[in-house]
Amino acid sequence: MTDQILIVLHQQASSPGRVGQMLKSRGYALDVRRPALGDCLPTTLEDHAGAVIFGGPMSANDDLDFIKREIDWIDVPLTEEKPFLGICLGAQMLARNLGGAVRRHPEGRVEIGYYPLTPTEAGRSLMQWPEHVYQWHNEGFDISGCGTLLAEGNDFPNQAFCYGPRAFGIQFHPELTLAMLYRWTVKGCARCEQPGARPPPEHHEGRALYDGAIRGWLEHFLDLWLDPASPAEAVCRLNAA
Repeated sequence: MTDQILIVLHQQASSPGRVGQMLKSRGYALDVRRPALGDCLPTTLEDHAGAVIFGGPMSANDDLDFIKREIDWIDVPLTEEKPFLGICLGAQMLARNLGGAVRRHPEGRVEIGYYPLTPTEAGRSLMQWPEHVYQWHNEGFDISGCGTLLAEGNDFPNQAFCYGPRAFGIQFHPELTLAMLYRWTVKGCARCEQPGARPPPEHHEGRALYDGAIRGWLEHFLDLWLDPASPAEAVCRLNAA
Protein backbone atom coordinates (compact mmCIF):
# COMPACT_ATOMS: atom_id res chain seq x y z
CA MET A 1 0.00 0.00 0.00
CA THR A 2 1.33 3.43 -0.93
CA ASP A 3 -0.36 5.33 1.91
CA GLN A 4 2.47 4.37 4.27
CA ILE A 5 5.78 6.08 5.00
CA LEU A 6 8.95 4.16 5.81
CA ILE A 7 10.36 5.39 9.13
CA VAL A 8 13.98 4.47 9.95
CA LEU A 9 15.00 4.86 13.60
CA HIS A 10 18.25 3.96 15.33
CA GLN A 11 17.42 3.12 18.95
CA GLN A 12 14.69 1.12 20.65
CA ALA A 13 13.33 4.18 22.48
CA SER A 14 13.57 6.53 19.49
CA SER A 15 10.42 8.15 18.14
CA PRO A 16 9.49 9.91 14.89
CA GLY A 17 8.05 12.61 17.13
CA ARG A 18 6.17 15.44 15.50
CA VAL A 19 7.04 14.24 11.99
CA GLY A 20 5.27 10.97 12.74
CA GLN A 21 2.30 12.76 14.26
CA MET A 22 1.91 15.04 11.25
CA LEU A 23 2.25 12.20 8.77
CA LYS A 24 -0.45 10.21 10.58
CA SER A 25 -2.69 13.28 10.64
CA ARG A 26 -2.35 13.32 6.84
CA GLY A 27 -3.61 9.74 6.66
CA TYR A 28 -0.30 7.86 6.34
CA ALA A 29 0.55 4.70 8.22
CA LEU A 30 4.09 4.49 9.63
CA ASP A 31 6.20 1.48 8.68
CA VAL A 32 8.85 1.69 11.42
CA ARG A 33 12.14 -0.13 10.88
CA ARG A 34 15.23 -0.21 13.11
CA PRO A 35 18.15 -1.62 11.08
CA ALA A 36 20.48 -1.12 14.05
CA LEU A 37 18.37 -3.75 15.86
CA GLY A 38 18.22 -6.16 12.93
CA ASP A 39 15.27 -4.92 10.87
CA CYS A 40 15.63 -5.11 7.10
CA LEU A 41 14.91 -2.32 4.63
CA PRO A 42 12.70 -2.84 1.57
CA THR A 43 14.36 -3.40 -1.80
CA THR A 44 11.85 -1.03 -3.39
CA LEU A 45 9.55 1.77 -2.22
CA GLU A 46 6.76 0.82 -4.60
CA ASP A 47 4.58 0.11 -1.54
CA HIS A 48 5.55 3.34 0.23
CA ALA A 49 4.79 7.00 -0.41
CA GLY A 50 8.18 8.06 0.94
CA ALA A 51 10.89 7.42 3.53
CA VAL A 52 12.45 9.27 6.46
CA ILE A 53 15.77 8.38 8.13
CA PHE A 54 16.04 10.00 11.55
CA GLY A 55 18.99 10.80 13.81
CA GLY A 56 20.90 8.85 16.41
CA PRO A 57 24.02 8.93 18.60
CA MET A 58 26.14 7.10 16.04
CA SER A 59 28.12 8.68 13.19
CA ALA A 60 27.65 8.27 9.46
CA ASN A 61 31.42 7.52 9.46
CA ASP A 62 31.12 4.57 11.86
CA ASP A 63 32.37 1.24 10.56
CA LEU A 64 29.11 -0.55 11.37
CA ASP A 65 27.25 -2.84 8.98
CA PHE A 66 23.87 -1.18 9.44
CA ILE A 67 25.35 2.29 8.84
CA LYS A 68 26.85 1.13 5.55
CA ARG A 69 23.61 -0.62 4.56
CA GLU A 70 21.51 2.47 5.25
CA ILE A 71 23.85 4.74 3.29
CA ASP A 72 23.79 2.37 0.32
CA TRP A 73 20.02 1.83 0.64
CA ILE A 74 19.39 5.53 -0.01
CA ASP A 75 19.99 4.64 -3.67
CA VAL A 76 16.47 3.14 -3.62
CA PRO A 77 14.48 6.37 -3.08
CA LEU A 78 16.94 8.33 -5.22
CA THR A 79 16.62 5.92 -8.15
CA GLU A 80 12.84 5.59 -7.82
CA GLU A 81 12.46 9.36 -7.23
CA LYS A 82 10.36 8.77 -4.14
CA PRO A 83 10.20 11.42 -1.40
CA PHE A 84 13.18 10.97 0.93
CA LEU A 85 13.98 12.99 4.04
CA GLY A 86 17.13 12.64 6.12
CA ILE A 87 17.13 14.32 9.54
CA CYS A 88 20.49 14.94 11.29
CA LEU A 89 22.22 11.53 10.97
CA GLY A 90 19.86 10.79 8.06
CA ALA A 91 21.00 13.97 6.30
CA GLN A 92 24.62 13.04 6.88
CA MET A 93 23.93 9.59 5.40
CA LEU A 94 22.40 11.22 2.33
CA ALA A 95 25.49 13.42 1.99
CA ARG A 96 27.75 10.36 2.29
CA ASN A 97 25.70 8.51 -0.33
CA LEU A 98 26.23 11.44 -2.71
CA GLY A 99 29.97 11.53 -2.13
CA GLY A 100 30.08 14.30 0.48
CA ALA A 101 32.07 14.21 3.70
CA VAL A 102 30.84 14.13 7.29
CA ARG A 103 33.19 15.65 9.85
CA ARG A 104 33.46 17.38 13.21
CA HIS A 105 33.90 21.12 13.62
CA PRO A 106 37.61 22.04 13.32
CA GLU A 107 37.51 23.70 16.75
CA GLY A 108 35.50 20.93 18.38
CA ARG A 109 32.32 22.99 18.60
CA VAL A 110 28.85 21.42 18.64
CA GLU A 111 25.28 22.59 18.13
CA ILE A 112 23.02 21.50 20.99
CA GLY A 113 20.02 23.75 21.56
CA TYR A 114 18.43 26.47 19.41
CA TYR A 115 20.53 28.25 16.75
CA PRO A 116 19.89 30.77 13.96
CA LEU A 117 19.06 29.51 10.47
CA THR A 118 19.49 31.51 7.25
CA PRO A 119 17.86 30.34 4.00
CA THR A 120 19.76 30.63 0.73
CA GLU A 121 18.20 32.17 -2.36
CA ALA A 122 17.10 28.70 -3.45
CA GLY A 123 15.65 28.04 0.00
CA ARG A 124 13.71 31.32 0.00
CA SER A 125 12.27 30.50 -3.41
CA LEU A 126 10.92 27.26 -1.97
CA MET A 127 9.31 28.42 1.27
CA GLN A 128 9.61 30.56 4.39
CA TRP A 129 12.03 29.18 6.98
CA PRO A 130 12.12 29.55 10.78
CA GLU A 131 14.72 31.97 12.13
CA HIS A 132 15.90 29.48 14.78
CA VAL A 133 15.89 25.67 14.82
CA TYR A 134 16.70 22.96 17.35
CA GLN A 135 20.00 21.13 16.97
CA TRP A 136 21.68 18.14 18.63
CA HIS A 137 24.86 17.13 16.81
CA ASN A 138 28.66 17.27 16.83
CA GLU A 139 29.24 16.60 13.14
CA GLY A 140 28.21 18.34 9.96
CA PHE A 141 28.02 17.41 6.28
CA ASP A 142 29.57 18.64 3.06
CA ILE A 143 27.29 18.45 0.02
CA SER A 144 30.30 18.82 -2.33
CA GLY A 145 28.30 20.22 -5.25
CA CYS A 146 26.00 17.20 -5.23
CA GLY A 147 22.90 19.09 -4.13
CA THR A 148 21.25 22.46 -3.79
CA LEU A 149 21.95 24.23 -0.49
CA LEU A 150 18.71 25.57 1.00
CA ALA A 151 19.70 26.90 4.44
CA GLU A 152 22.87 27.81 6.30
CA GLY A 153 24.13 28.12 9.87
CA ASN A 154 27.17 29.63 11.57
CA ASP A 155 29.40 26.92 13.05
CA PHE A 156 28.00 24.29 10.65
CA PRO A 157 27.29 26.10 7.37
CA ASN A 158 25.31 23.37 5.59
CA GLN A 159 21.95 23.02 7.33
CA ALA A 160 19.51 21.93 4.61
CA PHE A 161 19.83 20.76 1.02
CA CYS A 162 17.94 18.94 -1.69
CA TYR A 163 19.06 16.56 -4.40
CA GLY A 164 17.24 15.35 -7.48
CA PRO A 165 13.48 15.79 -7.59
CA ARG A 166 12.44 14.50 -4.14
CA ALA A 167 15.33 14.09 -1.67
CA PHE A 168 16.02 16.45 1.25
CA GLY A 169 18.54 16.49 4.08
CA ILE A 170 18.22 18.73 7.14
CA GLN A 171 20.70 18.98 10.01
CA PHE A 172 18.18 20.22 12.60
CA HIS A 173 15.32 18.51 14.45
CA PRO A 174 11.82 19.78 13.59
CA GLU A 175 10.40 16.50 14.92
CA LEU A 176 11.21 17.50 18.52
CA THR A 177 8.29 17.20 20.93
CA LEU A 178 8.20 18.52 24.48
CA ALA A 179 8.65 14.99 25.83
CA MET A 180 11.69 14.50 23.60
CA LEU A 181 13.14 17.81 24.78
CA TYR A 182 12.91 16.73 28.42
CA ARG A 183 14.37 13.30 27.64
CA TRP A 184 17.31 14.62 25.62
CA THR A 185 18.26 17.39 28.05
CA VAL A 186 18.06 15.04 31.05
CA LYS A 187 19.79 11.96 29.60
CA GLY A 188 22.21 14.01 27.54
CA CYS A 189 22.82 16.86 29.97
CA ALA A 190 26.59 16.22 29.98
CA ARG A 191 26.70 17.01 26.26
CA CYS A 192 25.33 20.48 27.02
CA GLU A 193 28.72 21.32 28.54
CA GLN A 194 30.57 20.93 25.22
CA PRO A 195 31.94 23.97 23.34
CA GLY A 196 29.13 25.83 21.62
CA ALA A 197 26.30 23.93 23.34
CA ARG A 198 23.44 25.76 25.07
CA PRO A 199 22.68 24.98 28.75
CA PRO A 200 19.41 23.06 29.32
CA PRO A 201 17.39 26.06 30.63
CA GLU A 202 18.00 27.82 27.31
CA HIS A 203 16.55 24.83 25.46
CA HIS A 204 13.23 25.30 27.24
CA GLU A 205 13.33 29.07 26.82
CA GLY A 206 14.05 28.58 23.13
CA ARG A 207 11.10 26.26 22.69
CA ALA A 208 8.75 28.89 24.06
CA LEU A 209 10.18 31.45 21.64
CA TYR A 210 10.71 29.45 18.46
CA ASP A 211 8.63 26.28 18.43
CA GLY A 212 5.53 27.82 16.87
CA ALA A 213 7.45 28.89 13.77
CA ILE A 214 9.17 25.50 13.53
CA ARG A 215 5.83 23.69 13.74
CA GLY A 216 4.41 25.89 10.97
CA TRP A 217 7.48 25.30 8.82
CA LEU A 218 7.22 21.53 9.23
CA GLU A 219 3.53 21.50 8.27
CA HIS A 220 4.33 23.39 5.07
CA PHE A 221 7.48 21.39 4.33
CA LEU A 222 5.73 18.01 4.58
CA ASP A 223 3.04 19.15 2.17
CA LEU A 224 5.69 20.29 -0.33
CA TRP A 225 7.74 17.14 0.20
CA LEU A 226 4.85 14.77 -0.46
CA ASP A 227 3.29 16.68 -3.38
CA PRO A 228 4.98 15.84 -6.73
CA ALA A 229 3.40 18.96 -8.27
CA SER A 230 4.83 21.31 -5.63
CA PRO A 231 7.53 23.96 -6.26
CA ALA A 232 9.94 21.74 -4.32
CA GLU A 233 10.46 19.55 -7.38
CA ALA A 234 11.55 22.48 -9.53
CA VAL A 235 14.00 23.70 -6.87
CA CYS A 236 15.43 20.22 -6.32
CA ARG A 237 16.00 19.75 -10.03
CA LEU A 238 18.39 22.74 -10.13
CA ASN A 239 21.41 20.44 -9.90
CA ALA A 240 19.78 17.33 -11.32
CA ALA A 241 19.81 18.38 -14.98
